[in-house]
Parts: sequence; structure tokens; C-alpha cells
Amino acid sequence: MNNFGLKAEKANLSYLGLDHVDAAYWNLSPAELTEETIIKGQGLLTDTGALAIDTGEFTGRSPADRFIVKDAITTDEVWWGDINKPFDSDAFDKLQGRMQAYLAGREVYVRDAYACADDTYRLNLRVVTEFPWSNMFASNMFLRPTQEEILDFNPEWNVINAPGFMADAEIDGTRQHNFAIINFTKKMILIGGTGYTGEIKKGIFSVLNFVLPAQKGVLSMHCSANVGKDGDTAVFFGLSGTGKTTLSSDPNRKLIGDDEHGWSADKVFNFEGGCYAKTIDLAAEKEPQIYNAIKFGAILENIGFEENGCTPDYTNITKTQNTRVSYPIHHIDNIMVPSAGDAPKNIFFLTADAFGVLPPVSKLTRGQAMYQFISGYTAKVAGTEAGVTEPQTAFSACFGAPFLPLHPARYAEMLGEKMDKGNVNVWLINTGWSGGEYGTGSRIKLKYTRAMITAALTGKLDNVEYKCHDVFGLNFPTTCPDVPTELLNARNTWSDKNAYDTKANSLADKFVKNFEQFEEYANEEIMNASPQSVTV
Repeated sequence: MNNFGLKAEKANLSYLGLDHVDAAYWNLSPAELTEETIIKGQGLLTDTGALAIDTGEFTGRSPADRFIVKDAITTDEVWWGDINKPFDSDAFDKLQGRMQAYLAGREVYVRDAYACADDTYRLNLRVVTEFPWSNMFASNMFLRPTQEEILDFNPEWNVINAPGFMADAEIDGTRQHNFAIINFTKKMILIGGTGYTGEIKKGIFSVLNFVLPAQKGVLSMHCSANVGKDGDTAVFFGLSGTGKTTLSSDPNRKLIGDDEHGWSADKVFNFEGGCYAKTIDLAAEKEPQIYNAIKFGAILENIGFEENGCTPDYTNITKTQNTRVSYPIHHIDNIMVPSAGDAPKNIFFLTADAFGVLPPVSKLTRGQAMYQFISGYTAKVAGTEAGVTEPQTAFSACFGAPFLPLHPARYAEMLGEKMDKGNVNVWLINTGWSGGEYGTGSRIKLKYTRAMITAALTGKLDNVEYKCHDVFGLNFPTTCPDVPTELLNARNTWSDKNAYDTKANSLADKFVKNFEQFEEYANEEIMNASPQSVTV
């Protein structure tokens, strides 16, 4: 193993208080990290060549245990509340000291990486992890500097990740033993008590969601993005499990990225250097790009196996429904290099409607686009968050509220300005249920969703007849190539039309109730896009 001069490298961690670790392994290759993981008994190699690991107690994010240090930088800027919970600055320092003591005498793995594929906004990162596979995840998901860049690498932000360190709530000020805490003054993230790798990537995403809009004038977005043969960029907003990764992985379009992007004056650029896809029920015929990306260098999380013990069984949800794979973006053939494209021509809001009410595709007016963006309606997909075992309807502002330090209105205002300048088409896509609510109806087939998006991108929905939804006021096409006509009108897919109307009114009431918190920031155009209950 190449340890890159342990004594010197350990000294280089003194600024983090980690100069007493037993060994510090810097920027190891995927092969070396895979070997380390297997030797330590923390993972195994599957017959795909991918490394399989278990994240332990937590197989999803724990939003209730995410904090932001409240200090001079954040006090008047952060949208404080249930999502952005304040943490005391002195308590952060003490907790960091306890983590330093925990890691003393242990091996750590150090990753130099960066976020933002546009050099104008590049953010250098150093990720120090207790486990080798956590470090490999960081290598997969963030952008990778060249060897020359590493020789003169200066991190702006640091992440310390120690899954084995358990906080004491009474001593440390956390809610329980796991935590993810962001300190904008020290430019540091502490993660402990959880092995779920998604906490690392979403921690940096939260940082960018604060820094870029507030200081750089760039709209940060929880979205995927791809580019067509004519250079037209499409952006897909949506929470985890709504189809961002799947729908942006289109063999006919080049992938910019699958989850996190910035929209500057004239460009959309990826924050990351990899993809983090759900693998539940993954099959080559349905999602060939993701399926084929699972090879050496990829990490499978919390999956089950077939009887031979080395073949992944993507239908196995024994450990969690939130089974995942991370892989560097170059595991996909048709990608944009660098990971950036022009400003978008089409924006898709993806929602997994568990009520089975919304049309599978709707074209939005400007007011509706702003209303739906601020509302961020979807369903929490099972396993994505701790404690969620089946889909639950939820409103998540800007389709990413758990990662937004600023008030949602600030992101919405930026989106509206960019929509006006770019004359962008905005579509609402329901990737959820049809013919009834969850448990009665069925999930809309992926092939139909792909066909609707393709039709929107190629202009085949520009000159067709549209109808207006009675409750939500959404305009949906009556015909779409390669999609059954009866599917386009959600009400027609229900055998009991009165039951549909009742459910639509119920969902409309939930929209209205949720939006009350944003009314003071909304103009008349946005408020006119609010759904209206009708007499059943």
C-alpha cells in the first residue's frame, strides 16, 4: 500500500487536531480502498466487480439529527426551524475535540476532492474518514483533482466522518448518538454515529446551497440534468426516489449529473463527479446505464444476494428499501465532459404522487411553476429517510428543503428570474400512482414516463389539445406518442370517479394548508395557481 509518507502526512492533519492518528492514508486508489475494506472485513467483492458494504444502523439520512452552527455568519441568513436546527458554537468545538480523541491512535483515510464542475465556483474539499469505504464513496461522488493539483492542494472545507464515534446527547448537545453538523465559520462538517454515506454528500450540498445563492448569485438545485444532440439542456427536479437519476440517464442524451447542480448566468454545471442511484428492483432492460455502471470502482450499499453469496439481488429489501450504488460518472458512456451545459430549455418537476391524483404530465404556466416549485409536493420513498417504511406524502420546498439553509423564497425568486430570461418550458411529471392511490392503484410505468418526457423535449406536445384539471388547474395533453390516451387523464384511470374527486379535493386542501407559510412571499400570479376544491 502506498502510504505517501505517513509521518509527514499525519503532521499535515494537525490543523484539524488529528496529528495523533496511528496512520493517515492519503488519496488511495479505488483498488487500494477496496482491498482495505475487504481486509478489514467491512465489505466483499460482488461478481459484478463492485464492492458491497453495509452502512450499519442507518440505511438512510437522519434529517432530525442535522444541525447548523448558529453564529455571526448564519444567525440572520439561515432559515431556522425544524429543517435547519441551530447548534451552539462552543458545543461544536467540544464535540470536535471528542472526535479528535476518538480518532487518536486509529487509522484514517484522507481524500482531497472538489465540488462544482465550473472552475469559477470550484470548492476544494478534504474528507477525513474512519472507514476506507467511506473514503471511496467520497472519491466516487466528488470531483477528482489531477495528481498535479493534489501536490499543491489547499482545502477550503473539511469533513470529518467517524461512524464509530457515538455522541452523548447530554454531553454533546445532539439529539442522540448520530449527528451531522455544519459550521460555516470554521468551514467544517462533523459526521458521527452513522455510516450512511449520503450524509457526506448532502452535507456539502447544504454548504453549496448557502454559499452559491447568497454569495455568488448562482441558483443551486436538487436536480439532475442532461443535454440533447442539439445542445439543449434539460433539468429534472425531484426528491430522492422520484426518478432524477433514472430519467436523466437517457442513452439518447448526454448526462451532466444526476442530483446536484448550479445554474449560473449562462450555464448549468454539476456539483459532483459521480452518481448515487437507488438499486431497488434494478434491471438491465429497464435502466441499462445504471445497471452497467455497477462494476469495479462502484460501491453497493445494503443490498441482498442470491444464494451464491456474490451475485446482487436487487429485489432483496431485507436490510432496507433504500439500497444504493455510488459510482464515478465516467462509468456511464455518454456523459458531458466537463459536466456542464448551456442554460436549460426545459425543466421537469418530478413528483411521486401517492394519492394518484395528478396527471402524469402537465405543462405549467409561470405562476404554476413558481407555486409547484415552492410547494415541492412528492412522496417520501420508503427507506430514503430513517423511519420511513412506506411512501408518505410530503411537501419539500424547492424539491429539496432538507438541504436548503436559506428561505425557500430566495431560491424561488432566482428560479423565476432565470425562467423569464430564458423562456423556459416547465413541466410537472407524476412518476407516482395511477388508477387509485398507493395500495390500490399502480405505479406509472417507466416506459410511459420516458415517452412523455421525450415528447416534451422534441416538441411533440407543443401543438396537441390540452385539457384543464378541474381542481389543480393543470393543463395536460389529451394525446402523447407511445402513451395510452386513457392514462393522460388521471380521473379516467379510476373506476370510482367520486372517490377520485374526493381524493383530489383532499390533496388540494393539503396544498393550500402547506402554502400558508409562504403566502406573504407570493404575488397574485403565484397565488392564482393554488388548487381549488370543487363540489363532489
